[in-house]
Amino acid sequence: MAEEVILTKEGKEELEKRLEYLKVTKRAEITERIKTAREFGDLSENAEYDAAKNEQAMIEGEILEIEEKLKHAVIIKDTAKKGTVSLGSKVDFVDEKGEEYSYEIVGTTESDVEQGRISNESPIGNALLGKKANESVNVVTPSGVITLTVKKVY
Repeated sequence: MAEEVILTKEGKEELEKRLEYLKVTKRAEITERIKTAREFGDLSENAEYDAAKNEQAMIEGEILEIEEKLKHAVIIKDTAKKGTVSLGSKVDFVDEKGEEYSYEIVGTTESDVEQGRISNESPIGNALLGKKANESVNVVTPSGVITLTVKKVY
């Protein structure tokens, strides 16, 4: 993963907190679980030991993944032209059926539709980039082409 990882300032801080938690708290917990499981005897038939070692591997993998993301992080700056959809913008728009939506445009690492954050690489996020209030855009989605009209950019 040698490419840029686009993050908001808050997203970077969340990753740093998660990394600290994994390194300090989870590593200590799993080390203790492995130690306890070893005391049960024969490791070849020790399900607790196997489960703890598997969890340790997952935690170490997540630590490496977060460290790599942070190493290549590019923080979204609030320097975008006001009124134009860009990374970090919040945008209100309406579809052709009149349904209203409000999303923040973020990098793929932070995208979470349920939290109101869509990726700049998603069909809708990408199509909205560079648009201003009252501009419309056709978006090719898995369910077909839809027309979106930007109502507000902030």
